[in-house]
Amino acid sequence: MRHLRELLIDAWSWLNYKQAMAHPSRPGHHPFPELNTSWVPAEDLRRLAAYKFLAAYDSNQAGQLASVTGDDHHGVERRELGDPSKLIDTTLAYLLGPEQTIVVPGAERIDQAGEQAAPEARAAADLQDRLRAWADKELLPLRVQQAERCAVRCGDGVYTLAWEPSKRRVLLRTYDPGWYFPEWDEGEQDAQEYPQRVHFAWELPADPVRGLKDRVRRITYELGSIGPVTAPGQTSDGRAIREQVAGADGDPVLTVGDTMDPLTGTVTRTYPWAPDKPSATTCYLTDAEWLLEDLGAAHDVFSLPPGKAAYRVRSDGQVLDRLDLMVDFIPVVHIPNSIPDVGEHWGKSTLAAVLQLLDELQATDTDSASASSTTGTPIVALAGARLPIDRSTGQALPVRVEAGTVWQLSDNGRMDTLDTSAQLAELRQRIDHLLDRLASNTRLTAAGLGSLDPAKLPNGYSLQIALGPLDSLVGSMRLAREHKYQLLLRLVQRLHQAGQEWPAGESLPARIAWGAHTPTDRTTVLNDVVQGYEAGVFSLETAVRMLQEAGYPIDDIAEEIERIQTRAFDQAARLADATGDNTVVREYLGLPEADPVQQVPLVDPNQTGQPASPLAAQPQVPAQLPPPGATATVGAGGPGSR
Repeated sequence: MRHLRELLIDAWSWLNYKQAMAHPSRPGHHPFPELNTSWVPAEDLRRLAAYKFLAAYDSNQAGQLASVTGDDHHGVERRELGDPSKLIDTTLAYLLGPEQTIVVPGAERIDQAGEQAAPEARAAADLQDRLRAWADKELLPLRVQQAERCAVRCGDGVYTLAWEPSKRRVLLRTYDPGWYFPEWDEGEQDAQEYPQRVHFAWELPADPVRGLKDRVRRITYELGSIGPVTAPGQTSDGRAIREQVAGADGDPVLTVGDTMDPLTGTVTRTYPWAPDKPSATTCYLTDAEWLLEDLGAAHDVFSLPPGKAAYRVRSDGQVLDRLDLMVDFIPVVHIPNSIPDVGEHWGKSTLAAVLQLLDELQATDTDSASASSTTGTPIVALAGARLPIDRSTGQALPVRVEAGTVWQLSDNGRMDTLDTSAQLAELRQRIDHLLDRLASNTRLTAAGLGSLDPAKLPNGYSLQIALGPLDSLVGSMRLAREHKYQLLLRLVQRLHQAGQEWPAGESLPARIAWGAHTPTDRTTVLNDVVQGYEAGVFSLETAVRMLQEAGYPIDDIAEEIERIQTRAFDQAARLADATGDNTVVREYLGLPEADPVQQVPLVDPNQTGQPASPLAAQPQVPAQLPPPGATATVGAGGPGSR
C-alpha cells in the first residue's frame, strides 16, 4: 500500500493514481526517458507525461505501460479490447457530424437580391467562395479530423498557418500538442488570451549515415516591434543568419510602406485588414536546430543559446532567423477539447474522467478470458480409473481431455469436473455494468454508443430523452471550439491579404457549421419550417438553413432559395398586388426584363374613315376601369354603367 505524502491538484491530477505520475517534480521519468532531457521545461513535464499515458491507452498499450511503471507486474497479460479507441472515435464522430461547411453570414442573400445586392452581401459571398476553394485545396476536413482526434484524446490540438509563396496560398498544418510550448509572462495565462511567443520543439534522432548527431529543432513565433529590413547573410564560420540592411548613408532601411516617428523612433505599418489603424507590431519566425551535446542543465526550450543555433533556410532562400512575416498576429490556433477552467489554457481529454473505469474494464476482461478457458476446458478429477501405461518407463501416461477419449473406471470409480460457468456469467454481467457506467460517465450514453436495446425506446421522444446527455456534451465541446475556428478563418483571410492574393479590407466574420450529430426527425422539422414560414415567423433563408441542418440534400442555401423563388407564383402574385410593379415581380421570379409595350390609341370600331373634325382627330383618353361590382360597356360614347 502506498502512502500519500502530499496532494497535488492541477489540470492533470486525474492521473495521480498512477505511480509514474505520483512524483510531482519528475512525472514519467522512468517509463518515458525522453522527458528527462534538459531542454524540456519542468512545468510541462506533467502535461507531456499525461499525453504519453493517453496515447498508450489509445493504442492498447496500457497494460505494457502498467508493467513498466510498476502499477501491474502482470500488465503484459492484460486484455485490451479497444474500448479507449472506440470512445475517442465515437466522440469525434458526434463532435464533427457528417460534414463541416464554411459559412459567411450574409452570403445567402446575394442571389436573392440579384444585381441589386448590397456591397456587404457581395463581399460576404465572395469571401465564402474563396474560403471554400481554399479549404478544398488544403484538405480542410482531413486536417480537422487530424487535429480534433488529437484534441479529443489528449485534450489539446494545434493548427499552424503559413504563407507559401510558390503556391500563392496559405498552408494549414497540424502539430502534436506535445511539441507545443507557449511562453507565458507572469500572470498572463488565461484561456481568452494568447502569449506573445510560441515555440514548437522536438528531438531529431542521430543519423550516422548522413553524419548527423542528436539534435533539437525549435520553431518560434514571436510578436515584437517592427524593425529595419534584414537580408540573408553568413557568419565567419559559414552559418546562415539575417543581417540588417544599411542604406548609402549608413542609416537602416525600412520596408516599403513603413514609417518611422522621428521623435520616438517607432516604426509603424498599415496592414490590408486595418487600413485606418497603423500598427507598430509584427510577427517574427525563427526555425533552427541545436545539438543536444551543446545544451546544458541551464538550457530549456525557452532559453536555447542563439550562438549554437543552425538556422534553416526556406525554399525561396530566406534565412529563418527572426524573419518578418508582415502580419501583426501569431498564425497559431490552439484547440482545447473542453472549456478550460479559470486561469487555465489547456483542455481536458475525453478519457480523463473514466481512466480508472477503463482499468477496471480491462481487468474484468482479463478475468473473463481466464474463466472462459476453464469453462470451455474444465478441470477433470478421476478416481479409480485405469490409466494407460508407458511400456518403456512403466509410468502412467498424462491424461488428456479431448473428444473421443475413453477411460475405464473401476466399480467405485468416478469422474468430477470443475464448473466455472457461474463465475463466467457473473464476470460478463460485471462487464455489462461497467460498460453502462462508462456510457453514463462519458455522457456518450448507451444509445450513442449503440449498445441500447431498441425495444426500450417506444418512440422518438424517448430517444431524444436518452440522447440528452450526448446533446449537452456535443454542445459544450462545440462551444469551446466556436471562436477558435472563427479565428482560424480570419487568419486565413488576413494571410491571403498580406500575400496580395485577396482584396484588402476589414476581415469579415466566418465560421464552420457542424453537421447534425444525432438522427433528426425530418418530418417534425419540415412541419415546423412550413408552419413558421407561412406564419411569417421564419424568413426563407432561416427556413432553408433549418432544412439543411436537418440533413436534407441542400448543397447551397442561396441556390436553393433562387430555385424556390423561380417557382413561387403565389408569392409573386401577392408581390404584384402589393407593389403594382411588374419589373420587381419579374426579378423575383428570375425572369428577364419584359419588352416595352407599344402604346396604341383607342379608336371607335364604327368609325371607318378619317376624322371629320379636329376634335375627332385627337386621341381618345384610355378607358377607366369601373368600380368593383359594376359592369361596363364600351361604345361610341365611351365607358359607362349599364
